[in-house]
Amino acid sequence: MAEEKSNKEKKDIIESVKEKVTEFVDDTKNALDIAETALNENLFKKNIEKAKEKTEEYTEIAKEKVVEFGIESKETFENLKENASEIASEVTEHLTHLSEDVKEEIKEVKEKSKNFIQRLFGK
Repeated sequence: MAEEKSNKEKKDIIESVKEKVTEFVDDTKNALDIAETALNENLFKKNIEKAKEKTEEYTEIAKEKVVEFGIESKETFENLKENASEIASEVTEHLTHLSEDVKEEIKEVKEKSKNFIQRLFGK
């Protein structure tokens, strides 16, 4: 059950990264589309400076989005790394308990088999 939860968390994290990438690409496309539109609308000499300002503004927005995406990606991968470490610890713990349980079961089976054979042959 912990593995299923962990796998779901990993899938959720990966899905989140995919969504952020898509959002970043869409925002960048929108920024570039807006910048292109602004340039096309401001071809007149007196509006060229205004178009440059808009282009710079959208370039800054795109840069900010890149930085945000980088930070979020780093955090997501750190979470993924942390989850993997926790999962490994849990798996190790469960395997330890399982091996102890198996040892105990083997002891019981040996003892029961020994008693059965002794009763069967009357020794």
